[in-house]
Amino acid sequence: MKVKQPEPFTFEGGKRAVLLLHGFTGHSADVRMLGRYLQKQGYTCHAPIYRGHGKPPEELVQATPEQWWEDVQEGLQHLRSIGHKEIAVAGLSLGGVLSLKLAYSEPIKAAIPMCAPMFFDNETQLTKGFKAFAKEYKQLEKKDEATIETEVNQLLEESKPLFQRLGGLITDVKEHVDHIYAPTFVVQARKDQMINTDSATYIYDNVEADQKDIKWYEESGHLITFDKQKDQLHEDIYNFLESLDWS
Repeated sequence: MKVKQPEPFTFEGGKRAVLLLHGFTGHSADVRMLGRYLQKQGYTCHAPIYRGHGKPPEELVQATPEQWWEDVQEGLQHLRSIGHKEIAVAGLSLGGVLSLKLAYSEPIKAAIPMCAPMFFDNETQLTKGFKAFAKEYKQLEKKDEATIETEVNQLLEESKPLFQRLGGLITDVKEHVDHIYAPTFVVQARKDQMINTDSATYIYDNVEADQKDIKWYEESGHLITFDKQKDQLHEDIYNFLESLDWS
């Protein structure tokens, strides 16, 4: 059975723009509800899909964090090409890491990292997440359990170099967080089982922005954009964006 491939999206709102970045093994659906909400409030939102994502896990393990960074830069360029000069960036998990990288690499309006890891002490959780994603994908392809187990174990072996590079990306961004001067709103789920939640405090303490805020969502897990406090999250992000000095 062929699994339907997700697409990037651009939701046209007003001249204020937000680049929305998904998580590792995720795709544009991670941030679609947030994008629709912000569009209704007059913001234009664009969400790219990084290479290898939204596709079979075999393609994901062939992709690299360097390619994902290029895809994020292209997403920013897409918003500029359709006329947006002031662009904020919000990202979930890996997308949060990439949003921070963007904040010290490009002139952006603001950064909103959501459940973004800063410590690569969670390879086991990431591997577990990748394993669950691979298994689910193969179940959608209607493969039998024995085939799924064999293929997933092979993928876990093949994914080791990717996890090393991912760890390198996270560490590199962590070392540059104090180069961020753009307004920053750090979002963290209290029930996050996927990352070390000290990451949120680390980001908040180390960004050099004059305008910065941090909020803990007590009832939410790692995929905070889907969780029970998502409406509150949407509202908080909107209020933060409204507090910025847009021209």
